[in-house]
Amino acid sequence: MGLLQLFLIVGLFCVASVLGFGIDPALRVSVFDELTLGDGYDGVTQVQGFHSESRAFHFQGSSREVRASVGVSERIVHKLRGKSEFTVLVTLKQELLNSGVILSIHHSEQRFLELESSGQRSEIRLHYRTKGQQPHTEVFPYSLADNQWHKVSVSVSASHVILHVDCNRIYERVVEIPYMDIPEDASFWLGQRNAAHGFFKGVMQDVEVLVMPQGYISQCPDLNRTCPTCNDFHGLVQKIMELQDILAKTSGKLSRAEEKMNGLDGCYCERTCSVKGVVYREDEGWTDGCRNCTCTNGTVHCEAISCPAPECPAGMAPAYVRDACCRECQPVCLFSSRELVEGDQRAVRDTSGRCLLFECKCLTVVSSLSLSLSLSLSLSLSLSLSLLSCPGHDFCAEGHGCVENSECVNLEAGTRCVCKDGFSPMREDNAYCEDIDECAQGKHYCRENTMCVNTAGSFMCICHTGYIRIDDYSCTEHDECLSGMHNCDENALCFNMVGGHSCSCKPGYTGNGTVCKAMCDGLCQNGGTCVSPNNCICQQGFTGRRCETDINECKTGRNSCANDTVCFNLEGGYDCRCPHGHNCTGDCIHDNKVKHSGQIWVLESDRCSVCSCQAGQVMCRRMVCDCDNPGADLFCCPECDPRRSSQCLHQNGVLTYGSGDTWVDSCQQCQCLQGQVDCWPLSCPPVDCEFTAVAEGECCARCVTAPCQADSVRNDITKTCTDEHSSVPRFSGSSWVKHGTECTLCQCKNGHICCSVDPMCL
Repeated sequence: MGLLQLFLIVGLFCVASVLGFGIDPALRVSVFDELTLGDGYDGVTQVQGFHSESRAFHFQGSSREVRASVGVSERIVHKLRGKSEFTVLVTLKQELLNSGVILSIHHSEQRFLELESSGQRSEIRLHYRTKGQQPHTEVFPYSLADNQWHKVSVSVSASHVILHVDCNRIYERVVEIPYMDIPEDASFWLGQRNAAHGFFKGVMQDVEVLVMPQGYISQCPDLNRTCPTCNDFHGLVQKIMELQDILAKTSGKLSRAEEKMNGLDGCYCERTCSVKGVVYREDEGWTDGCRNCTCTNGTVHCEAISCPAPECPAGMAPAYVRDACCRECQPVCLFSSRELVEGDQRAVRDTSGRCLLFECKCLTVVSSLSLSLSLSLSLSLSLSLSLLSCPGHDFCAEGHGCVENSECVNLEAGTRCVCKDGFSPMREDNAYCEDIDECAQGKHYCRENTMCVNTAGSFMCICHTGYIRIDDYSCTEHDECLSGMHNCDENALCFNMVGGHSCSCKPGYTGNGTVCKAMCDGLCQNGGTCVSPNNCICQQGFTGRRCETDINECKTGRNSCANDTVCFNLEGGYDCRCPHGHNCTGDCIHDNKVKHSGQIWVLESDRCSVCSCQAGQVMCRRMVCDCDNPGADLFCCPECDPRRSSQCLHQNGVLTYGSGDTWVDSCQQCQCLQGQVDCWPLSCPPVDCEFTAVAEGECCARCVTAPCQADSVRNDITKTCTDEHSSVPRFSGSSWVKHGTECTLCQCKNGHICCSVDPMCL
């Protein structure tokens, strides 16, 4: 099995359930507790929150400075530094149309993590720096500033970002990976960007940062599910790249070791054998039971002892002696004309029916009833009693000579040694027995797709790789595809193979088989999501193959034309016209209400827009501002606000803007509204190419043909680079230090190797 396959199998492990009360404190940052917010900050007061289980605070005014101390900032930054998985959680009620920062971690002008809610543009913005050291803002079109309670979570897992609002998944995107090597002296702010900008106005509760995947489950336990995260994937890819480096280094070490081994050919190396805690040298022999053993090339070889037949003189007979392997000449006793040797026993019954046990001991037949008959070698004892037996007597308990792998069995007139199952006798009396190798002798029952393995006294049938057991003796091929025990993606095809399986993405999907993503012809626009080949699910209000088209209000019925007028679709809107030859009343339908021709009204959803019904058409426009009119609505006409408190200070701290002024700064469009500065990224046209770069002095990316000049790459995990030194494949997006150098950093960009001098070395 290849390294990539192993990674993909391991990579499909699941993330366990996470409940708020079960989170490791080392992974949690409770912002209110860290900042000891209850100790008093100007502009911050404790109030009743969304629930009573934790404290809530009301943020107001623009003269506050809610900033963590140096020690607290270092502690928070330490938990986040280098992490690729984290979640920002907050429960809030933001004032209507307020634009403010929820929390911000920045160093000088570099924002490493900042969550912002813009009520003016109905957006949630996540600011961070990419691994390419470039500032990035991910914009989610959604309005939180409606003076209503909302639960908000932003979860980041490597290049995967998920936004939940009120436990609903609003957006799920793949973005550039955040760079979280935050400097130790970075500052942490709550409810504002700094002392002059980004003031959040409203109530916040349960502000937390969790350094873990799927942290939104802590806020919404019902969303708990077992699912791999994007960071699992990237983390294992990184581990594989590290293993590749280790493999390359190990290959070099093995090469050097082989050279040293070749130099040892002239050396004498002795291998030893270890048996029962005793170490024997090469060619050393010893006796193990009734076997002669020898240590040969580090392996023990044993053979049964060969015993010659003894030639015994008169009055002696060959017999086994305890703890001896071969027969030895022993004196005999005569009992009823029978020859007995030392230890032999005979049982008889006397005239009264009692069972007498006689044993030959020291040339004397001794009765178990203390009846002693002294016999000489030449004396023959003649008894009229016939030789009987003593059933039920435990002769084995009185001692026996059964030794290795042999068991004592009681007979009616004595004992006998019997080899255990799976063992064969090494001599006639079965006192010593050796293991039977059923596999080598073919005395096993292992069938197809198995391998016989010998064990002490028995054997085992082991299934070949890729096969599963039917019974103790046979196995069959395991079809992982049929049984469902495979790791293929739901949008992949599974192919069964001998000993395993393979995965291949279905047409219209891309990936390695275990992870397959739908391919759409170009990017899904306006918040759309690619869910199947060339199929974008569009956000409400958009349609088209790429979600690039505004909805046709005439066809969908989302228009205010009266019944006697005809709806004509226009780009970005529609027009209500009276059919030729008809006398139309000129009335309009707006928000399911009839508006008469010539009627003027203010939009309920936007107090700054005025609508009128003109010949069946609803015409809406922004209110015209007349600053000479003392009754001008300053909310709709901020430029007419003469108050100094409504002026804004530029980011550089020098220029001052009036309410309603707009300007561009650092590729962001900014606006001053009643003393608050709201900035958002400049809108750039979509760029559909593999390699892009942002030219110096410009804000939007352009397509480039040279991979090594690209700032960003649409990485394809199926494309790899081959390191010219180690010949190890590198995944697209991976980086490494060029062999033999310390400052040359190389990167794989979709099959192209790009190397440059690491600026940290300069």
